[in-house]
Amino acid sequence: MTDMDPKRLGIAIAISIAILLVFELLVQGPQRQAQRAREAEITAIREAEEAASRAAAERARVAATPGETAREPVRTTPDLRVRIDAPRVSGAINLTGARLDDLVLRDFGETVAPDSPRVRLLGARNTPEPYFAQFGWTVSAEGRPVKVPDVNTAWNTSSSVLTPGSPVTLWWDNGEGQRFELVFSIDRDFMFRVEQRVLNSAADSVQVQTWGRVRREYTPRTAGNWILHEGLIGVMGGTLREFTFSAARDEAKKAAEGRPAGTIQQHTGTGGWAGFTDKYWLTALIPDQAAEVTLAFRASQEDGIDRWQADFLAPVKEIRPGQVNSVAGHFFAGAKEVHLLDRYAAALNIPKFDRAVDFGWFYFLTRPFFFAIDWLFQITGNFGIAILIFTVFVKAAFFPLANKSYRAMAKMKALQPKMTELKEKFGEDPQAMQREMMALYKREKVNPVSGCLPVVIQIPVFFSLYKVLVVTIEMRHAPFVLWIRDLSAPDPTNIFTLFGLIPFDPTVLPMLGPFLHLGVFPLFMGFTMWLQQRLNPQPADPVQAKVFAWMPIIFTFMLGNQPAGLVIYWAWNNLLSIGQQWLIMKRQGIAHPIAGT
Repeated sequence: MTDMDPKRLGIAIAISIAILLVFELLVQGPQRQAQRAREAEITAIREAEEAASRAAAERARVAATPGETAREPVRTTPDLRVRIDAPRVSGAINLTGARLDDLVLRDFGETVAPDSPRVRLLGARNTPEPYFAQFGWTVSAEGRPVKVPDVNTAWNTSSSVLTPGSPVTLWWDNGEGQRFELVFSIDRDFMFRVEQRVLNSAADSVQVQTWGRVRREYTPRTAGNWILHEGLIGVMGGTLREFTFSAARDEAKKAAEGRPAGTIQQHTGTGGWAGFTDKYWLTALIPDQAAEVTLAFRASQEDGIDRWQADFLAPVKEIRPGQVNSVAGHFFAGAKEVHLLDRYAAALNIPKFDRAVDFGWFYFLTRPFFFAIDWLFQITGNFGIAILIFTVFVKAAFFPLANKSYRAMAKMKALQPKMTELKEKFGEDPQAMQREMMALYKREKVNPVSGCLPVVIQIPVFFSLYKVLVVTIEMRHAPFVLWIRDLSAPDPTNIFTLFGLIPFDPTVLPMLGPFLHLGVFPLFMGFTMWLQQRLNPQPADPVQAKVFAWMPIIFTFMLGNQPAGLVIYWAWNNLLSIGQQWLIMKRQGIAHPIAGT
């Protein structure tokens, strides 16, 4: 650091900041505006869908014969559905094609408003966002032709409602001696168990393969955040596989030997899972972990509509006369709650299921950080307070090293008058000035680089906490105090509307809009950053000094649209650092630059 030209350092910092500002202006700002419009559109669509779903459920209730017993199968027509009624999800299975294409998450609203529509995860093919799971059979090329159910088959059902204590059996007879059954079960959270059975009462053997797929017939609007993976995800051959939608589209166009057209990735073996991940939600096919299957990601486009698919295909099974073939797997559709994913991983032996939560490169830090904050939340009942306490623990853990660094910074600050004299004396000879400064550092036993250690240490901690706030659903809609009702969202107050007195949204303005959101906590954070900067030695180079002087203002605007929890952490960390530096300076008899003591 001491060998770097201060002017070049200042220019490099200025260029980096400029890049960040341009990215905010040209990429993130327009994405946020488009997202707002899309969310309004989706809310209106989902309200219409819920009304249609209620009407369909009523038709199904009326169609069921009151006098039928539970043991008798209920004959159905293609437009009927089996209702899903579980503690944390509601929805339906479409009896046309046996598609699980309607799923609403009861515990999660679109917004923090109490009357907000619930999050809809799966949608039918006649909706704007078709997203569904389906299970079936295909005929082996080596065996005799067998009629199997297809995507338009009208299934029969043993019950009109699926609940955690009451599985539902869908069945279809091909009229050739084979009966196909799908037995759906659901637990009290987000896991379905699907058993696929074939009963062969014909005189000849048949050969079939079971398959399952989760299909998305539209390209979702993602958060566009480089820190977060959204798209295709799964574990194949023990390795985590991730493809964004854009990367998957490019990969699908490539011709690969032994890989069917449109196939992005495939692997044959035991163990693994495949599906789609959004910021907070996951759908995942989980075949029998002891059975050999082929997992694959696929993509295609028909009539200008993107179609994405994750699927599995089991090996050929021969079913002799009088035999029953049964294959059971699971399908997860719900929120990516860390403890829940861990529980499923242990119970079903699912490899790396927790990686559905994108803890990132700093997994070894991010995951423990989450558990520490979550543990504190269980004690305090408030994630914001948990973050504040966690920050104190982090500062305490690094206190010895930080204390040493701050002492070095205090010594550097005490040397400011002598450094100013050297600058005045050797200002025309940079090499001589650098040589004399090195001699000064040596005489005073000061290491100018050691003062950077607290910043270096804080980077992975800051980044890991940022990941926890961004990717974990536990932080979603978690309140703090007063107006902060969602730690994962920006501070809702805005100085540019005089904190709500002016009734308009300046963030929708073109060009400048992304920078016109600045809440109370970002402003306070900027103040604490400025205050901490006053305690540090000022750069000798005037250009570098000006760049650093602007840093609190720039970071205030940059963090204006970041999660409130992150801003609160940064401001609190600054306050703790200021207190620590002030104490060290006082012990060493160095005058405080603000109070003068």
